[in-house]
Amino acid sequence: MKKLAFLFALFLIFSCNEKQPDLLVKTNIKGLKKGIVYLKKAQDSTIVTVDSVIVSGNDTFELQSSIKSPEIFFLYLDKNSNEEDRITFFADKGVIEINTTLKNFVFDAKIKGSKQQKTLEEYQLLMSRLNNRNLDLIKESFEAQKRGDSLAGKIYEEKQNSLLKNRYLQTVNFALNNNDSEVAPYLALTEIYNARVKFLDTINKMLTPEVKASKYGKQLQTFIDKIKNQENDK
Repeated sequence: MKKLAFLFALFLIFSCNEKQPDLLVKTNIKGLKKGIVYLKKAQDSTIVTVDSVIVSGNDTFELQSSIKSPEIFFLYLDKNSNEEDRITFFADKGVIEINTTLKNFVFDAKIKGSKQQKTLEEYQLLMSRLNNRNLDLIKESFEAQKRGDSLAGKIYEEKQNSLLKNRYLQTVNFALNNNDSEVAPYLALTEIYNARVKFLDTINKMLTPEVKASKYGKQLQTFIDKIKNQENDK
């Protein structure tokens, strides 16, 4: 009995000392029987693999990574074919759950576990409405061209420019309203990076200290400084 108690105590010690991953991605891909799944992220302008798993019969598995501050990760599915699908998600320290299907790997993805992901999905919903409007404008333009209506084509161009400005302004407004989220500098860097620097600077100045110190907060500051230095050199 004493020997068993000693072994049990050792087990508890090693279990407690075992380092837990910063990020644990619990994944279920319904219908997946065989393939390779990769967990990737951007590093120095390239996409690198941080973990992977070979799936053979079990569609539920875990991937893990180190993470210093909230950032974007990618879940890639290699189905042993020429096709490769990718789910983009905003991760933070802790557990992220991703449930999807093999048939509609990207579109069926349900992601939960980080407040940044929830904020990103709110932005994507906002932009989807503008994207739908843009599709309507493209259809109107195509029909005008078929009719040979040059005036309608000019009106379409004006409407599209107006829609683009609206997209930029809504992105800026969304970032300012979520200045306590790492999503704000991420959107500035990926969605409106070619906007006037004053818009980027406005977002940057409104970020909370914690977000300023994050990966994307630091990158935004560096990006703005680079633009201003280039303008001063002209």
